[in-house]
Amino acid sequence: MGCGTSVTGSRAKKSERAIKAAILIQRWYRCYMARLEMRRQYALSIFQSIEYAEEQAQLQLSSFFTFMLDHFTHLSETDTDLISHFFSGPSDFNTTGSDVQLLEYEQMIEIPDSYHGPRLSFPLTVADTNSLLHAFKHQQQLHARYVLQLLHETKKVLKQLPNIIHLSTSYSKEITICGDLHGKLDDLLLIFYKNGLPSEENPYLFNGDFVDRGKNSIEILIILFAFLLVYPNHLHLNRGNHEDHIMNLRYGFTKEVMKKYRFHGKKILNLLQDVYSWLPLATVIDSKVLIVHGGISDTTDLDFLNLFKRNKMKSVLRPPKSSIERNHDPDRTGFVEYSPIVKRCLPGQDIAVKGITRPSSSSSYGRRYKDDLLDVGKPMRLLHDGVNSGPFLESQYLESSVRMPSVPPELTAKEWKQVVDILWSDPKNQNGCTPNKFRGGGCYFGPDVTARLLKRYNLKMLIRSHECKQEGYDISHDGKVVTIFSASNYYENGSNRGAYLKLNPDLIPRFVQYQVSKCTRQQTLHQRVSVVEWSALKSLREKLYSRRSELIAAFRQYDPNYTGRISTTEWASAVESVLNLDLPWRTLRSRLVHLAPDGSVEYLSCFNDLEIEPPIKEVQPALVETLYRFRTDLEIIFNIIDKDHSGLISIEEFRQTWKLFSSHLKIDIDDESIDNLARSIDFNKDGSIDFNEFLEAFHVVNKFENKKSQ
Repeated sequence: MGCGTSVTGSRAKKSERAIKAAILIQRWYRCYMARLEMRRQYALSIFQSIEYAEEQAQLQLSSFFTFMLDHFTHLSETDTDLISHFFSGPSDFNTTGSDVQLLEYEQMIEIPDSYHGPRLSFPLTVADTNSLLHAFKHQQQLHARYVLQLLHETKKVLKQLPNIIHLSTSYSKEITICGDLHGKLDDLLLIFYKNGLPSEENPYLFNGDFVDRGKNSIEILIILFAFLLVYPNHLHLNRGNHEDHIMNLRYGFTKEVMKKYRFHGKKILNLLQDVYSWLPLATVIDSKVLIVHGGISDTTDLDFLNLFKRNKMKSVLRPPKSSIERNHDPDRTGFVEYSPIVKRCLPGQDIAVKGITRPSSSSSYGRRYKDDLLDVGKPMRLLHDGVNSGPFLESQYLESSVRMPSVPPELTAKEWKQVVDILWSDPKNQNGCTPNKFRGGGCYFGPDVTARLLKRYNLKMLIRSHECKQEGYDISHDGKVVTIFSASNYYENGSNRGAYLKLNPDLIPRFVQYQVSKCTRQQTLHQRVSVVEWSALKSLREKLYSRRSELIAAFRQYDPNYTGRISTTEWASAVESVLNLDLPWRTLRSRLVHLAPDGSVEYLSCFNDLEIEPPIKEVQPALVETLYRFRTDLEIIFNIIDKDHSGLISIEEFRQTWKLFSSHLKIDIDDESIDNLARSIDFNKDGSIDFNEFLEAFHVVNKFENKKSQ
């Protein structure tokens, strides 16, 4: 009896110890996973903050472009305007005659016998799309002639579409919506593998940002445009903020095209400017769900967006002229009389209205059509359609003879802001609408702004993209705003999942997540998080180093005695005042700087292991830091000057443009330093600067790694 009781008690104690051990292990594991998740989240926050800061810098360049257009001196006798050509649209190829242009593609661009890639015949078929998918899976490249033909045909289709597309789930039962792809071909192929190829039974909507950052942007465009041509009623595209030729200069697509299509890259890029401008701005499903790339603002007007001529918006980064500038434009002073019946014409000829239809009266975006645009006596506007030689009338109703300008109008400030808001805005949890200070464009819109717009247009939900989300999607504003992001591993392998959503007639989104994992399958979760964290911290430390002088000045305001130490709060305040990244600096301090035994921060330690490696001894340290800090902006500016994208610009162009750039940004670099730098860069003394090599030379390196490689 006693022995049995003893055995039972022993077993009970062992069982109790096992349960306690299991609870301890479970607690430890939960804490471990929570720490990993926290590290992954702050790494994502670092990446996102740096990305938004870069976008802010990109938008701020728009004011510099305007400054350059107004003040740039004529540096070349053969080219009297080195800058304005970049903003004037395609000029290399004949864009005035559709048939003539197509003939140029076929006659001027030969396909050699050595070409083994896919061969397309127009109109495209399903066999052509399958051929493209197979070729791109095996790293084959489509010949430039086919690319140009494809873009040409795509533009013709896009031109027929309204600004806001209306779709219905009743025919297909389900529509698949994809967010940003950003050149990540593997994600697109994985979506097609999991969800099926686009077809009449399987329609898709891709919500902008097809290009930039990833290495296969042109392949993604080719695939999407090919499916658009085969299924124009079942594959749909919205414009994103990266469907912009100036954005492409900073974020890689321009380089990609010029690398892959060296001889015809410029023609492709020029034609793409037009294709971008004709992409629809928004989509509405079942009259209840609005899909735009970025978001909305408190002034978003879907009626207005549905009616203005969207192809005027070549680039968001080129703001419209002010009313004063337009009024002083000598090309806009002449008016001509037109009859109330409009036909296609050349400037200066009489035109007549013929065969034009108005939006359905049942459409909420057509109700105010006549009232808003067609007041008798208001000047009407003519617009070039980009293909035909003559302009055409923007307004579709005339009730009497009106006076019309003889040249196409500039983009208006209202049109520009409306498009910027839907391409660049982000939701926030607080009510109201405030400028998006982190991106530099668009706004932050709160739940009240969403509710008012949905109520105004009798909508149920807003679906948007534009933001990388850790799980590939996010739901906010009480379920009324859905963010979908389809580029997995966006910042680094393992940084985030991608997702797409499927919308049924019940309009309840169903999310499908995925993650391309070629090189991360063998890694543990801890290893994957460590890689993402290390990459984020590396980017952040480089950001700190690029503002070294300003940061040191900010630190020393708290350290008048030059002790080299300040409190954590002071360090965090100083860093945020300079970088404006809105990051949890107190949490990050242990990963960025050394801490003294008393807990204070040794603020110079965040620069200890890094240096900017200048290739030229004559370059002053202050100029080196400035060059590194503005190297991306400089690259965009010089790409504008380097019209053939050869990587070579003249010394005089370099000197004068840098002086203009430094003057505009109030950078205190003397002329002698700039001249010495320009002469030093010209290693072979041929009068040209290899700017690509110059940019690569100015970068932040780890001191230890640099010495090891020497």
